[in-house]
Amino acid sequence: MLSKKAARAFFLVGTAVCSLAFVGLTVDTFNRIPAQTHAAQITPAVARGKDLWDHSNCMGCHTLLGEGGYYAPELTRVYRRRGPDFIRAMLRNPEAMYPGQRRMQNYHFTEAQIDDLVAFLRWIDGMDLNGFPARPTLASASPEVTATASARPQVFNQICVACHAIGGSGGAVGPALDRVGDRLQPDYLDRWLRNPSAVKPGTAMPRLPLTDAQVSELVTFLSHQRSEVRP
Repeated sequence: MLSKKAARAFFLVGTAVCSLAFVGLTVDTFNRIPAQTHAAQITPAVARGKDLWDHSNCMGCHTLLGEGGYYAPELTRVYRRRGPDFIRAMLRNPEAMYPGQRRMQNYHFTEAQIDDLVAFLRWIDGMDLNGFPARPTLASASPEVTATASARPQVFNQICVACHAIGGSGGAVGPALDRVGDRLQPDYLDRWLRNPSAVKPGTAMPRLPLTDAQVSELVTFLSHQRSEVRP
């Protein structure tokens, strides 16, 4: 059993060692921040996007880098998860992207402001956060359906899955797209993707910001979603 003098010495030495370790780790962390955050890539657009993010109180609903509200989706990796096209469409008109589903306020951002917010979120996405946030585990593809198309188009993974599910993963706002190739012909899919309201007036699906190449890619992919059972 330690004497009073020995216990005091143990306490003082232990406190000093732990304090030095804490200071050393803090200094090391601050030295790593510029490289891990890619501070050199903070452009004027990124800075304006950050100011707009703060001024609009986006963190009142969204979480970014572990801080903020939990009412709306976490946005630390939204740039790679949804892509710039989806972000732009969402910022232009949230209600059109999720009719009757979303409560996000329309801030009526200008195109320049949207560009700045996209630049800010792209910079956030590029940070090295040591694995944070954890990547979600998504459901695997349905074993009953074979897609002869080699892989999902990027635009499908970034925009379409926000509302539609396929293979058991995705949104539930719109109908699931498994076997959609059995129900709809390629020419119909092409017209639908270009202007849904022209095909079906009053439809809840918005007119998405898709290029001709993206429409063609989606038509090919969706046309191959058929009831082909694997041998």
